Amino acid sequence: MNPDVERVTADRAEPADRDEFGTGPLGPGYQGPYGRDSDVTLWRALTFPGARKWYFGGIFALAWLVFLGVEYFSRVPNIWVGLGVGFFLVVFAAAFEICVPLTWWLRPEHRIWVVLGFWALTLGFWPIMQWSVAGTWAFVGTIAAMSMFTMRTTAGLVALIALMAVGFEYCGGVRGPDLVPLPAIIASISMMMAGFSRQIATVNELRATQHRMAALAVEEERGRVARDIHDILGHSLTVITVKAELAGRLVERDAIRAKAEINDVEQLSRAALTDVRATVAGYRDVNVVSELANARAVLEAAGITADLPTTTDTLPAEYRELAGWIIREGVTNVVRHSGATLCRVRMSPDMIEVADDGTGPQSGSAHCHANGLDGLRERVEAAGALLRIGTSDLGGFSLQIRSKGLT
Repeated sequence: MNPDVERVTADRAEPADRDEFGTGPLGPGYQGPYGRDSDVTLWRALTFPGARKWYFGGIFALAWLVFLGVEYFSRVPNIWVGLGVGFFLVVFAAAFEICVPLTWWLRPEHRIWVVLGFWALTLGFWPIMQWSVAGTWAFVGTIAAMSMFTMRTTAGLVALIALMAVGFEYCGGVRGPDLVPLPAIIASISMMMAGFSRQIATVNELRATQHRMAALAVEEERGRVARDIHDILGHSLTVITVKAELAGRLVERDAIRAKAEINDVEQLSRAALTDVRATVAGYRDVNVVSELANARAVLEAAGITADLPTTTDTLPAEYRELAGWIIREGVTNVVRHSGATLCRVRMSPDMIEVADDGTGPQSGSAHCHANGLDGLRERVEAAGALLRIGTSDLGGFSLQIRSKGLT
């Protein structure tokens, strides 16, 4: 697996439902228990970290109850009524805190009942506050705003609450400009919370998409490793099996030949083991197997037909890393400079070639003496081989390394 993908996956291995309010499947935009994460219980909905963060923020909103409580207690006739009012204030505050995560848990069509139920709860202040009970409706507007209805529905509910507040104030004897402040407060706070909740929902969706993309990247990388093992190592393992069966049949009739076949099996198995380790280790080293896999992906992405070998077992062990370098450099030049439609890689025990059908080497062309080719030439010479640059039989560029024993 690619180390970068592996690292990103480790960083994002937590559940994909992490959101601004904490880790959990619930939050603004959640689709309810019959949509995504249908196993979420009501208890989890009320106790997951996102809900706890809401509770913390809701405490600041409940500061408004302090001012209302002072007014309520100033009107109570005796201590027993005062205790009753205090108890009701506690119930009211708890209901306000719980209603928001509850609406995230319910399906959208059921959330309106939470809003209506909380509005009905505010009427419990009626015996003392009478028409002034509309002063508590900023809390109703906040719950409606955080319930993630459509924006049109949210605006309609907020407008209805504000108009009802105007009506209650008017019935309570308020007239003229004094009718404006309370509805304005309700509308402004509610719409601000509506915008806030939608911003959080957008962040949640982006993070969920980020997690899905990371998961897809991991799956794609696993598929690519599986394809590389199948395409590049399949032939080697088949040859090992055939040679092992042949050695088993020859062991009694021709021991010398059987020993030779067993030696071949040993060499092939060592090469295959090296290829497997290079593949599953995430292509950490320059290796002919990984470079062939990368070359196929790069050429396909560039719209160039890739004619690549499906096995590397004919290549001597001392040339396998060098072959990886020539494939990397050669394919890079094909993609960047050649204008080719076909790239071919050929291998034999004493030759590796990357050829294309593009424009071919031009006199004095810069890429013939580029730093990459100069570095490759040094590697080839250090390995005791020869680097040849010229025109391929396809009509384009040819980059080739050959054993010094060949002319």
